[in-house]
Amino acid sequence: MISREQRTPLSEWWWTVDRLLLAGMVLLMLTGVVLSLAASPSVATRIGLDPFHFFHRHVLFLLPSIVVMVGVSFLSPRQIRRSALIVFALSVVLIVATLGFGPEVKGAKRWITILGVNIQASESAKPAFVVLAAWLFSESARKPEMPATSMALTLLLGLVTLLVMEPDFGQTMLILMVWGALFFIAGMRIVWVFGLAGAAIAGLFAAYMMVPHVALRIRRFMDPASGDTFQVDTAMDAFANGGWFGLGPGEGIAKRSLPDSHTDFVFAVGAEEFGIIMCLGLLALFTFIVMRTLSRAYASEDLFSRFAASGLAIMFGVQAAINMAVNLHLIPAKGMTLPFISYGGSSMVSLAYGVGLMLALTRERPRTEMESISDATAAASYA
Repeated sequence: MISREQRTPLSEWWWTVDRLLLAGMVLLMLTGVVLSLAASPSVATRIGLDPFHFFHRHVLFLLPSIVVMVGVSFLSPRQIRRSALIVFALSVVLIVATLGFGPEVKGAKRWITILGVNIQASESAKPAFVVLAAWLFSESARKPEMPATSMALTLLLGLVTLLVMEPDFGQTMLILMVWGALFFIAGMRIVWVFGLAGAAIAGLFAAYMMVPHVALRIRRFMDPASGDTFQVDTAMDAFANGGWFGLGPGEGIAKRSLPDSHTDFVFAVGAEEFGIIMCLGLLALFTFIVMRTLSRAYASEDLFSRFAASGLAIMFGVQAAINMAVNLHLIPAKGMTLPFISYGGSSMVSLAYGVGLMLALTRERPRTEMESISDATAAASYA
């Protein structure tokens, strides 16, 4: 037991962190281990690897992810801004390096290998970008004369340009949605709502007309007979086979033929083996994490903490919603992982960094600490 009377960094962290939110994250990670064990052996066997190759790597990636999540949750708001600035700068450098030296896979350059480790830099750029955008919006609200909104827009356009060059339209859409949500939370004018909506529609139309890959996916979604819909059809069969209570652990059929059953379509594998009840429970868990973070963010007196925590929660929830919607054939297929459930090292560690920031930003802080943060900001002691 950790006593409230102990004045150590660990005791202060334990009594100020949102333990319900932390428990929700841990439960989500444990669920990911179970579903990885259910979905990954068939994929590994099919490509000639050890049956538990992806499962072992999933657990291996989970260990540093937990360390990152807990370590980041100790940070103060000022340290959060500094870390985000460093992570974003490194991510941009790696994205540029990926465009120059990364291998092209299915017409896209998204990965770069450093010291034998495959890295997708766009994953780590996302949470750092949200924090920096929230910082700029909070400064814009506090100092209207400061061109912080223009700086936030420049930051957005720079990152989106790099992502489109890869190309990675899934991450681009996610970044645009989160930035728009942050802009709305910061109190944008109604004219900007229509302007951003029009720009998004124009961008989607341009992608449809100019990028064959995007056009193919949209046409295939609108008219399944126009292309190969094997993965989506198999995923839908998995939901139908599972019913309410599932076929039982290890009894799934769809995973034997789904190429991405351990990544993009792990939700469908879980539905077949554990039933719709499990899917609803997982949906409730994601909803709880997002709503809990938003409620804690709303209660914060610090604008930066409020905006950053809200943006990170929205990004976390939208990413999960996109993956689930693809599995249910509600939107065109997108290569978006299900947070802490899908296999993927870069995604898992980056998500851990993001939820660690959420835990840090929603910690209970004494009023005197919040006032000192505001005073330091007012004195231009920026990170």
